[in-house]
Amino acid sequence: MYKKIIVALSLEHGISERALEAASVLADDGAEILAVHIYEPLQGSVRFHLSEDDLRTARNKTESILKERVKNHPGVTPVLLEGHAGQTLAEYAEDVGADCIVIGSHKPGLRDFLLGSTAARIVRHAHCSVHVLR
Repeated sequence: MYKKIIVALSLEHGISERALEAASVLADDGAEILAVHIYEPLQGSVRFHLSEDDLRTARNKTESILKERVKNHPGVTPVLLEGHAGQTLAEYAEDVGADCIVIGSHKPGLRDFLLGSTAARIVRHAHCSVHVLR
């Protein structure tokens, strides 16, 4: 069905296994599957209190967790990007020519209706198909 699929992984939530399985079902034979986690930059005063070594250690730990999360999925390439989740993922999908994004979504709350969740932003801004898992 799809030739290049991005699976958006939030390493804090347990939906990653379901998302990776969904991507493999949606994939054509020989499709490329990219498991992407967006490492969001720390905001203002928080960043001020951390050293470059602390930031590098945190990023390296995140990269290790991502690799661990996809290790049982042969052919899935882990990708760690830095930026704001919704915007960065939509731009990356367009840059690499993805034809589908698989993303998990939680049950929306009031905050999501006012600000919009990451999944909602991806659905609105992605140039390709988006498969949302609940």
